[in-house]
Amino acid sequence: MDMDGTIYLGSRLFPFTLDFLRGLEEMGIAYSFLTNNPTKSPGDYIGKLSAMGIPCRDDQMLTTSQAVVEYIGRHMPSARRIYVLGTQSLQRLFVSKGYILVDENDPIAPDVLVVSFDMTLVYTRLCKAAWWASKGVPYIATNPDRVCPTELDTVLVDCGSIQKCIEHATGRKADIVLGKPDPTMLLELEAKLGLEKDEVAMAGDRVYTDIAMARNAGALPVLVLSGETTRELASTACVPGDLVVRDLEEFGEMLRRSR
Repeated sequence: MDMDGTIYLGSRLFPFTLDFLRGLEEMGIAYSFLTNNPTKSPGDYIGKLSAMGIPCRDDQMLTTSQAVVEYIGRHMPSARRIYVLGTQSLQRLFVSKGYILVDENDPIAPDVLVVSFDMTLVYTRLCKAAWWASKGVPYIATNPDRVCPTELDTVLVDCGSIQKCIEHATGRKADIVLGKPDPTMLLELEAKLGLEKDEVAMAGDRVYTDIAMARNAGALPVLVLSGETTRELASTACVPGDLVVRDLEEFGEMLRRSR
């Protein structure tokens, strides 16, 4: 399951979420949470879920912050100095893995530029990220989301929009954009649990991330209309084989009937 827009919206837990999760357990269906939001560490998310009354183990939480650290370790093993345009939580995760953070005043180019959803965004740091991108530093983005779902009267500009800003200023796109719709996290989960593709469903509220990831990984795409996507958009964006439901409550009812 995706999180924001699927099991909660911002800080508000949907009223059906706890019953849905209990229903999965009663039916013997395992579940995990997967988010494109890299502003918090896995531990932060587990704490947030716990405060909402949702127990969650470490192995049930998958985040793009984990994905980018693992990607650099696997594909750029010699990289040590990282310029992170992201929250302090993401920066602390890199430090905990032994990386050195480069600040905007350091004249020496970093080994890798990481651009993320940054609610602590500072203009000078954005400008420096664009500078390193213009100089050809290897450039990784955590997720493609244009906005982050919220119940507030505002637009939360997400990593995809920050990437567009850098691209417009420099002509440079990220070398790779991790997180949904990239299937890596879902494929690794399938392998870890010993599951076949047709034994997995991916539920989320965004066609271009959640549903695209499910398609890319060969899982069942389940679009919930409790977040970003409207029914009108779903009618034009979904393809045969996609399951479109009002919310997880309706999906849970369908699962019970299928049993």
